[in-house]
Amino acid sequence: MRALDAPANVGDWLSYSRGWDEQRHSPLTQINEGNVGQLGLAWYDDLGTFRGVQASPLVIDGVLYNESIFNVVTAYDATNGKKLWTYDPKVDSKWARLACCGPSSRGIAAWHGKLYVGALDGRVIAIDQKDGHEVWSTATFDEAKAPYSITGAPRVYDGKVVIGNGGADYGSRGFVIALDAETGKKAWKFYLVPGDPSKGPDGEASDEALAKALPTWSGKFWEAGGGGNAWDSFAYDPDTRTVIVGTGNGSPHMWHFRSEGKGDNLFLCSMLALDIDTGKYKWHYQEVPEEDWDYTCTQPILLADIPIDGKTRKVAMQAPKNGFFYVVDRTNGQLISAKSYVSINTWASHVDMATGRPVLVEGAHNTATPHLMSPSWLAAHTWHPMSYDPKTGLVYFSAQEQGSIYARAEDGKYKYTPGPGRSNSGQDFGSQPELRRELQSKANATEKGYLLAWDPRAQTEAWRVPYAHPGSGGVLTTASGLLVQGTIDKTLAIYRDSDGKKLWEMNIDQAPVAGPITYMVDGVQYIAINAGWGGSPVYNLGPFQTATAKLLVFKLGGTATLPPMTAVKTDLPAPPPLRASEAQVAEGRELYGENCSRCHGGNAVGGVKDLRFMTADTHREFADIVLGGKLSAIGMASFKGQLSESQVEAIHAFLIARGNEDYRDATAR
Repeated sequence: MRALDAPANVGDWLSYSRGWDEQRHSPLTQINEGNVGQLGLAWYDDLGTFRGVQASPLVIDGVLYNESIFNVVTAYDATNGKKLWTYDPKVDSKWARLACCGPSSRGIAAWHGKLYVGALDGRVIAIDQKDGHEVWSTATFDEAKAPYSITGAPRVYDGKVVIGNGGADYGSRGFVIALDAETGKKAWKFYLVPGDPSKGPDGEASDEALAKALPTWSGKFWEAGGGGNAWDSFAYDPDTRTVIVGTGNGSPHMWHFRSEGKGDNLFLCSMLALDIDTGKYKWHYQEVPEEDWDYTCTQPILLADIPIDGKTRKVAMQAPKNGFFYVVDRTNGQLISAKSYVSINTWASHVDMATGRPVLVEGAHNTATPHLMSPSWLAAHTWHPMSYDPKTGLVYFSAQEQGSIYARAEDGKYKYTPGPGRSNSGQDFGSQPELRRELQSKANATEKGYLLAWDPRAQTEAWRVPYAHPGSGGVLTTASGLLVQGTIDKTLAIYRDSDGKKLWEMNIDQAPVAGPITYMVDGVQYIAINAGWGGSPVYNLGPFQTATAKLLVFKLGGTATLPPMTAVKTDLPAPPPLRASEAQVAEGRELYGENCSRCHGGNAVGGVKDLRFMTADTHREFADIVLGGKLSAIGMASFKGQLSESQVEAIHAFLIARGNEDYRDATAR
């Protein structure tokens, strides 16, 4: 990886963001501002799903390796799309429900002739690069002991496969594990939050660091795991042999229940530096002490050497959920600067540079009274990859402003319920519905999304491209000054990265969320992207039809065409009359928030499928879908064993109520 730009490697895409620094910047220049208008589709593969597809492909020696849903890996001739082999790890369909946000994963890794898959069910699997046969498989967690899953892309750093996991929303104790790339044997493991102190040290690389972190926790925090799960972000500095990990939110979300409303709760929502050889702690910087808002700091971390105040600094940069852009010295974790990149921040007014701590806005912490937070769990910037162009000195990423309603449960009304797929947020989703409607209206009115170019030296916005809605995806820059992004407008767009001028755009009937890549084979440069919208809730989007997810590959002079998207009837079906009691609707609101909102949107707005306006057939078959698994083939797994028949009836009643509340306004658009 040190020879990334050597002639033999410069046209390849060898890791998730091309290099270990995660800059997602390519030195290729064949496609440029002068000829980008000649760009066309070279080839595509229909992935046969309407699910979100989040992976960045790899390209090595003329072969493109791609991962679709349920971790299925396919090798293609990178010039024409001919399939060479496919590997299916046979992940059980139940993981469409057990994993937080569906069966998608963000990519694979490569090292010395092998590819590495981080499967949803916790296996890390090495397969042969030439023919896809399995070389080894290692389980990183026991499904029966805690509700973990893997959705992030593994990384291989100097012979070690590094991976984290998700599950903090359900109640788990996050960790990072490193495996020997040749054998799959554990090299080290680092727990991200302390465990039950009565059980003593874990006997892992994290023991010494967690002994120091323990005083920042209170109460019986270990009962619900504590969280901290590193479900996505990693970067690596080979000069210092340091892995930098972005850690996640608390479990449960509510600080009041997790830690009695006391302490910073290390190492939640932090940049955490570990030694690649031993896993030992080096330094940390906590971006969200007292984490109370489902703020993850698992968004991309990008390494660069940049001039600041006349001196070149080795930095790590991150734009996490909370709306602040951080520049940190990657040699010691010292905060260099932090500024908010969103126009509304009801969490913190600024970061105190003397202490490195956020200065919270009055009323930011959650009480039993609903209030509006922006940024929210929907994120000012989420996992979508960002890019850095050394020539402009700018960082590029998709940003959004989406408020959300927060309230903790009243004392005595929250109880940790262990089990896969069972959300344990500690939130209250149903109290004071009139106030909630008022707050939701404010959230809807202020929702926005945009592509942002940010100057990390001056901590100022350089330019932005506004979109009608949030939801646009990851970005790529090239040495020819191009910036590539899939958009919520169902296009692939290319901008000039110095000022945001749009240079080219193509309708693709999909809103890609994955990060694009570029590569070169036989002197021809290509741009590739997985186009499959993930359905993150968008309040004002309304009905949103897309084509099936596809791997799309472009080149200059490409002449391939996409099939027309099948037309669907756009009239919204009228909801049936509401016949349930208010108590049943209130119960359904709570159950929906805990079990359904991650995929179908807060208050049943937006998401993969807007459930306010179901067809008569869907209403009739609601229990068969939710409990019987009738739609499991397309990703809606059964909740049998998690929800009772009466609970499903309550959820259905809530959705009918929501449909009746919003139908008139929705059909008037």
